[in-house]
Amino acid sequence: MKIEEGYMPFHGFKTYYRIVGERTPGKAPLLLIHGGPGSSHNYFELLDDYAQTGRQLIMYDQVGCGKSSLPEDRSVYVKETWAEELVALRQYLHLDEVHMLGQSWGGMLEMLYLTNYSQRGVKSVMIDGSPASIKLWTQEQHRLISYLSYEDRAAIAEAERTGDFSGPKYLAANDRYMERYCWDDPDEQSPEPLRRPTNGKRASLIAEGPNEFTENGTISDFELTDQLHKIHVPVLVTNGTDDLCTPLIAKSVYDHIPGAQWHLFANSRHLALLDQHDEFISVLDHWLTTHDA
Repeated sequence: MKIEEGYMPFHGFKTYYRIVGERTPGKAPLLLIHGGPGSSHNYFELLDDYAQTGRQLIMYDQVGCGKSSLPEDRSVYVKETWAEELVALRQYLHLDEVHMLGQSWGGMLEMLYLTNYSQRGVKSVMIDGSPASIKLWTQEQHRLISYLSYEDRAAIAEAERTGDFSGPKYLAANDRYMERYCWDDPDEQSPEPLRRPTNGKRASLIAEGPNEFTENGTISDFELTDQLHKIHVPVLVTNGTDDLCTPLIAKSVYDHIPGAQWHLFANSRHLALLDQHDEFISVLDHWLTTHDA
């Protein structure tokens, strides 16, 4: 398969992109929008083989992540920067007609883009494990924490009370929480793309905060639930049963988008692409094929 890499100039920075496969008539490209803020395109490389179906895949690293520029200026790390970057990337790569898949924060970025920027040329959208409300997200994270051991609950509560997220008991508790609801720390058995650094710790800390349940960064006021009715492109909402994005969070998105569909991955955490790879590809392919016309 042909793989093309490049950089788009953006606001004095550089945005890395990676294109897998070639465009096929009748099959609009799929633009993949990674999570975080502070992750990278790396895990989307688990989809590379899907390009053999004739579906061109386009992935990129948001500014502050991966192979893109890593600005020192904290004011860069806001949702508007990443939304404007998405607008610019569609123009730069001539994605006049496109399907979009956003995972976690990537799905939030899709919702922001579709409600406040443009829906033109978007043939379909997959919102994978994403909240429309950070307030609901943090409420649900604390509910998930309640299922951890007493020791882990206590360590997390103490860290939240003091604002000190550096202690060994908290760090171990947060690791167990992430392993249960997100994904395992990469090791030598993990797929190679997951073992690569994302270079996004700074972006994550500034935009999100120290963890998934404190959320005191620049996106902590993210709230689009009451704007979702503006979305009039086909939308598939997905999440896992054991996901940071709980079924309640996914349902709150699904309920507010006209005509949306919802697929629940019965044995997945926050990355069904990893936990249930074959089913994820099957669901994705059926969705995209249905909405190519």
